[in-house]
Amino acid sequence: MAGLWFDELEVGQVFDHAIRRTVTETDNLLFSTLTHNPAALHLDAEAMKDSEYGRILVNSCFTLSLMVGVSVGDTTLGTAVANLGWDEVRFPAPVFIGDTLRIETEVVALRESKSRPGQGIVTYAHRAYNQDGTLVGECKRSGLQRSKPADA
Repeated sequence: MAGLWFDELEVGQVFDHAIRRTVTETDNLLFSTLTHNPAALHLDAEAMKDSEYGRILVNSCFTLSLMVGVSVGDTTLGTAVANLGWDEVRFPAPVFIGDTLRIETEVVALRESKSRPGQGIVTYAHRAYNQDGTLVGECKRSGLQRSKPADA
């Protein structure tokens, strides 16, 4: 099990995830079409040539999913009960095909569950940076996570 138990986490703890990901055209194309998003800004290179960006923008939902997905191995793999929601989702700069993203996660809040003994609610702040160090995505995510079992 790679994830951490609820009681192994501390507010202020920061994870600089080792996985880096260069976003490909295939990533963007598959994600956009699998989610039925036909927006030209994600799929039509010709139309985007005349836009303020001059090229395709990567689907921001892909960026959100990547921020969370990359964090799982270091934080919740094998210890998560459920994802409870996302808040304050922001994309302050665009992601383009060919950008390499680095993800950072910070534990911003912890509280034991009142209704589920042996579990707690964790709030994580996820941040994605491109190869130039520009913040391209951020969100807060709350999840229900198991506490360390007595026999572990």
